[in-house]
Amino acid sequence: MEMALKKKPVTGMKDILPREMELRQYVLSEIRRTYKEFGFTEIETPVVEHIENLLSKQGGDNEKLIFKVMKRGDKLESAYQNGSLDDLSDSGLRYDLTLPLSRFYSQNQAQLPSPFKALQIGPVFRADRPQKGRFREFVQCDIDIFGDGSNVSEIELILAISTLLNRIGFGEKYNFKIVINDREILRGMQAYAGFPEEDFEKVCISLDKADKIGNEGVKEELLSLGYQEEVIDKYQELLAGIGTKSQDIRSLGEKLKEVLPERVTGNLAEIVEAVAKVDSVKVNVEFDPTLVRGMGYYTGPIFEIRAEGFSGSVGGGGRYDKMVGKFTGQDTPAVGFSIGFERIITIMLDADEKVPGEGKKIAFLLDKNLDAEKTSEALNEAMSLRLKGETVLVSRMNKNKKFQKEQLTEEGYTEFREFYQDALN
Repeated sequence: MEMALKKKPVTGMKDILPREMELRQYVLSEIRRTYKEFGFTEIETPVVEHIENLLSKQGGDNEKLIFKVMKRGDKLESAYQNGSLDDLSDSGLRYDLTLPLSRFYSQNQAQLPSPFKALQIGPVFRADRPQKGRFREFVQCDIDIFGDGSNVSEIELILAISTLLNRIGFGEKYNFKIVINDREILRGMQAYAGFPEEDFEKVCISLDKADKIGNEGVKEELLSLGYQEEVIDKYQELLAGIGTKSQDIRSLGEKLKEVLPERVTGNLAEIVEAVAKVDSVKVNVEFDPTLVRGMGYYTGPIFEIRAEGFSGSVGGGGRYDKMVGKFTGQDTPAVGFSIGFERIITIMLDADEKVPGEGKKIAFLLDKNLDAEKTSEALNEAMSLRLKGETVLVSRMNKNKKFQKEQLTEEGYTEFREFYQDALN
């Protein structure tokens, strides 16, 4: 007897049912509409990327989670014979959209305007341990600006993201806020406390755990790594005295002026102040000196979206001025913001959100005894309504008509027309 094929999707992947698909398409259409209004143009890159690019120390821990693609034919054969596992693959599935976008920009720069405002939406893959809301294949939506080193880029990204979140209801329902920091400020704070400069990334990894293990946990971890207690205490005292407003960023700049150029804190304070002055969009930006963001490629301001009632972030990004230079040899200013598309969809599904502003949905149910002439009458009527923009489902009537109508009502059908061969008395 033949073995039955597997019905379940591959571990860490998921099938998407109609209700979720409808919500996803609605959010994607709002993303495209909003970002287009801000001058972003959509591009696409392949899901398969060169293995050397994926392993170039840009992606933090994500480099451990790459789905590798094996070489084909003779190349695979010779790699096997040489016995080197590392040589078996020449490419892999992308773990984010930023690295492929930087390669895309490096390759196509001559045909693109400067600055270039890119919108990219697509699946990314991480061989992660699956759990609720975390999958091995998921969609990312990124907006990035290349070629503008000024903070106008950060301000535009924050305004675009805020406009989108307000449109899909995250302003009033979940009171989102955007927290902001700068990798250079993190570097300055560590230098001020006395951490060795070459340990910057290592110290950041411990500091990033504060929301999970608390300040005491961070202190214990740093002590276990061999750092002196007075250095850790000096850092944590500095942290404790900092507020969330733009003036707090400027006063921190005063404290750090021996180890950090004041233009860094001045630039970040300007971003917060400029966004606050735009009163046509609801946006709340706060300074958070504990914000780290795990990617190794960030060089300047970094940001994260948080929503009330949810742990973790629903999006984030930052400036990465050195990545394009790894492809071209010439650094190019670049900054991007990724919206946590899957996270937002999960939140909206859990809250049973409905897609707003849908037209009327009508179901035509045809009795099984309907002849060809009556059937074509029904089809013609359905077509004339569709041409006016109505949604019309034409379907055979089930034996259990009551249950059929209940299911259709759940799918948003509000009007039912039943067609019988003979008019019912």
